[in-house]
Amino acid sequence: MTQDPPDPTVLEVAAVQLNSRDDLEQNLRTCRELVRQASHRGAKLVLLPENFAFFSADAGRRHVAESLAGEPGPIRQAMSEWAREHAITLIGGGFPEIGPDPLRPYNTCAVVGPSGDLVASYRKLHLFDVDLSDGTRLRESEATAAGDTAQVVEVAGFKVGLSICYDLRFPELYRALADQGAEVLVVPAAFTLHTGKDHWHVLLRARAIEAQAWVVAAGQWGRHPRDRVTYGHSLVVDPWGTVVAEASDGVGLVRARVERARLDEVRRGLPSLRHRRL
Repeated sequence: MTQDPPDPTVLEVAAVQLNSRDDLEQNLRTCRELVRQASHRGAKLVLLPENFAFFSADAGRRHVAESLAGEPGPIRQAMSEWAREHAITLIGGGFPEIGPDPLRPYNTCAVVGPSGDLVASYRKLHLFDVDLSDGTRLRESEATAAGDTAQVVEVAGFKVGLSICYDLRFPELYRALADQGAEVLVVPAAFTLHTGKDHWHVLLRARAIEAQAWVVAAGQWGRHPRDRVTYGHSLVVDPWGTVVAEASDGVGLVRARVERARLDEVRRGLPSLRHRRL
């Protein structure tokens, strides 16, 4: 029995919200169940947040890092199984990928198609090195290598631009994705509670308005190892900057319908992408 081709005018999406820990097997079990729920609710594109498979002290990441070039490790293998089982495109928002420096794996967003094959990957460009006013000190660059390339991938007829968490603060990345034709921007994240409560919604809506694109954002929520607390509020924003779906506190998912008609309406009515001078 052959499946009908995807409708290029709509894309059912889901953003999964997690409270990942430093237990790889338990995290993957939770992800599997929520991916199943998202698929049963009609999602064809499912986004997992940053650190979905492992959330721990920075040094611990290298012990679960996997290669995307060789034999699949447990993270990539699980993603392939879920995508194939549910005939979906699955985006794993950020996990440790082995790189040239064994002590500093990449923070990589992997896109797995309905066949279970890896179709694209993106290495986080901007690394979170901050000293927050609440006393939190974070140095992502000490245990993570940065990527150097923006990435757009086609999913069911829509061009999807990839990013990860702290990237959200750098509009030039999203301009580059828009220049590559991005119509949907995905933002898997582990935004801290301290920054998220003030900036998460504002920045996501701004990126949608600037790029005149749909934005799908999946977040971590709650308390994690090293006493890190994340904001959650996974959501979907339309190209006008309107939040059309948002998750409440806790583990779960949010689902929405991405519509090409809405994208075309916004871009036709306010053609700012065509009016750029610089």
